[in-house]
Amino acid sequence: MVENNDARRTVELAAITGAHGISGEVRLKLFGEGVEALSAHKSFIARDTGAVLTLKKVRPDNKGGAVARFAECSTRNDAEKMRGTVITVSQDALPALEEGEYYHADLIGLTAVTDTGKPLGEVIAVENFGATDIVEVRKDPPPAKGTKTFMVPMTKDAVLEWDAETLVIAADFADD
Repeated sequence: MVENNDARRTVELAAITGAHGISGEVRLKLFGEGVEALSAHKSFIARDTGAVLTLKKVRPDNKGGAVARFAECSTRNDAEKMRGTVITVSQDALPALEEGEYYHADLIGLTAVTDTGKPLGEVIAVENFGATDIVEVRKDPPPAKGTKTFMVPMTKDAVLEWDAETLVIAADFADD
């Protein structure tokens, strides 16, 4: 289980990949729904430091990312120092979810079990390679040989249900 509940109450929207120009603008790799998702927020939290970043403007870079200016960053050197910073927002600042929807942060750290109650391990990541979200589970206990994790598609057939503590995986999809 995740030790820090605050980490599960934030959602990562982008990462700063470097400086853009000389006036403190930064390039962003987007994790969410594009520039519109960023534009909806006026401030962000730097994941690792907790620093607040105030958005002044953001625009698409026409390559799938974005270029942003933050009030706290006025020079190229400031922007270069921010490289690698992941920007987040509180889940409370995001729209309410519909039935069956989730934020990746809600799943990470959950205990994974089969529908027969057999413990499998802990959800350590949620990936999406194009078709659907995929949940990665770290086996507990880890095997002496072989893979220490396995992946399960986040589909109705594979993941039967989840709550704030547990993710239930159909036994046919479990790598145990």
